[in-house]
Amino acid sequence: MVPQRLSDSQIDAAMAEVPDWALVSGRLQRTFKFDDFVNAMAFVDRVASVAERAQHHPDILIRYNKVTLTLTTHDAGGITGKDFDLAQEADGLVPAGA
Repeated sequence: MVPQRLSDSQIDAAMAEVPDWALVSGRLQRTFKFDDFVNAMAFVDRVASVAERAQHHPDILIRYNKVTLTLTTHDAGGITGKDFDLAQEADGLVPAGA
């Protein structure tokens, strides 16, 4: 079953729960910065595990110590609750102080 695409007002309300994320071209996006490449890749590995369990896979861009996640639900043609759930989970995967 395809999740329901959120309305603009629902997206605006949900953005308060993920303050470090931005809307970019109709998608949720955040860039995470780490001390080095190894820590960035460890984060990507943790995100991959969570995404695979949820069967909801982000676009991932890696630039040395920076990881950009971009979230949208392709089947729904926009942002759904699954995107906000994964954004919150990704935020929780960041080590303290990173």
